[in-house]
Amino acid sequence: MKSSTVLKSVAAVALLGASLTAFAYDADWKRGRVYYRSVCTSCHTANPIGAINPSTKAKADWAGYLLNDKHAKGKETVTKYVSKEYRASIKATNKAAEKFADTPDKELMEDIKAFLLKGAKDGDSPASCS
Repeated sequence: MKSSTVLKSVAAVALLGASLTAFAYDADWKRGRVYYRSVCTSCHTANPIGAINPSTKAKADWAGYLLNDKHAKGKETVTKYVSKEYRASIKATNKAAEKFADTPDKELMEDIKAFLLKGAKDGDSPASCS
């Protein structure tokens, strides 16, 4: 009797885990590349900082940077520049911001992260932004 109850409990937990996994977002590094190159790189190029290629940092560096959410030497957050509000503020002059105006912030951030990790100096395909 006990083994039947335990088996049912294990099956219920497994089904719950499978259903939660089914809703996980699968990041699109190509969409992240478009946003990064069109929004991030265009801004950095316009400022004296210059373009920051994904291959200038290792995967751990990019992951830490995004996790810490510090931009401009900690004066601002990275998430600010991925937010719908920011995209709305620049969409008149930036086609990528306009194209991704309705993309959820978290999805776009995951897309950018996927691109940065793929293009990192120790990533699958070290990338530069040209």
